[in-house]
Formats: sequence, structure tokens, C-alpha cells
Amino acid sequence: MELKLEIVVIPVSDVDRAKDFYEGIGFRLDADFSTDKGVRVVQVTPPGSAASVIFGDHLTTAEPGTAQGLHLITPDIVEARNTLVERGVAVSELWHDADGIFHWAGEANRVPGPHPATDSYGTYASFSDPDGNSWTIQQIVTRAPGR
Repeated sequence: MELKLEIVVIPVSDVDRAKDFYEGIGFRLDADFSTDKGVRVVQVTPPGSAASVIFGDHLTTAEPGTAQGLHLITPDIVEARNTLVERGVAVSELWHDADGIFHWAGEANRVPGPHPATDSYGTYASFSDPDGNSWTIQQIVTRAPGR
């Protein structure tokens, strides 16, 4: 069986503000349409990603800002962070988890700076959209076998 992640729906309070934010940070606008029944769908795709993000009106019952732990990957986290900062995003400084396996929820167990022993899977930066949906950027230079 083959299954691929295609879309993640995130809850937002203001569709136009979210659209401006995501386009402003470099996500590609794929769709923006409405139906006569009041449904609005906006689809954006992170640069280089095969999966997209959708938000809009009447798409989810989740409260705005409750999407937590969304992950983006990059081979150069310093460049990605700098680009987002240049585009006006409040991005955390680089950090790694004290246990070095993955990261805890929220900001628990964070250690400032890049992971000292690896350039892949261990260094992160994080930011939130205007509603508080949280994103984590993870650096992956070399993928683990089979991934």
C-alpha cells in the first residue's frame, strides 16, 4: 500500500490575514475559492513540499490556533530562519532538545543552539502564524536510511 500526506487543514480566525501571512512567508498559493453556501477554501504549499495546507471558512470545527507541532524540514535551517525573519516572522533562535531524540511539547527541554553532534534531525527553530498555530522547522541534511 502507498499513502502520502497531501493536505493538512489548519484552523484560522481570519482567512484573508492567514492567506497574506502564508503567501508572505513564501508559501505558494494554489487555490482560493468559495461556494454559494459560504465555504471558502484557501490552499497554500510550502516551498519544495509535496503536501499542502488548507484553511478557510467552515472547514474544521477546531478552534483557531490549536494546530500545534506542524513540521517543516530544510537542509539549511540558518538560511530558512533568516529568510523568515527578513519576511517579518518572529522565529525562535535555533534550539535542540536536551535528550536529543525528538522535542517535547511546548518549549520544555529546549537547549539553545544547534545540536552539537549532528546536522540532521536535531536542530530546530519555531514560529507561529497570526492565530497561534505552531510550526517547527527541523534541519535534515542527510536523511536516515529508508526515509
